[in-house]
Amino acid sequence: MDTAIIFKIAGIGILISVLSIVLKQAQKEEQAQMLTLAGVIVVLIILVQLLSQLFTMVRTVFDL
Repeated sequence: MDTAIIFKIAGIGILISVLSIVLKQAQKEEQAQMLTLAGVIVVLIILVQLLSQLFTMVRTVFDL
């Protein structure tokens, strides 16, 4: 498994959490929530792409 993907997801999480804390300190809770939601969506898109690659690999291995 490629560890770069794990580091990319962890980096996104750390960046989003820091920015969310900064926005909450600036009394901008709504923007912090939207930023967190956007971060979750980005990570989910990455995971969906990985699952697609996994299913494609399983199909080629089993000739389906």
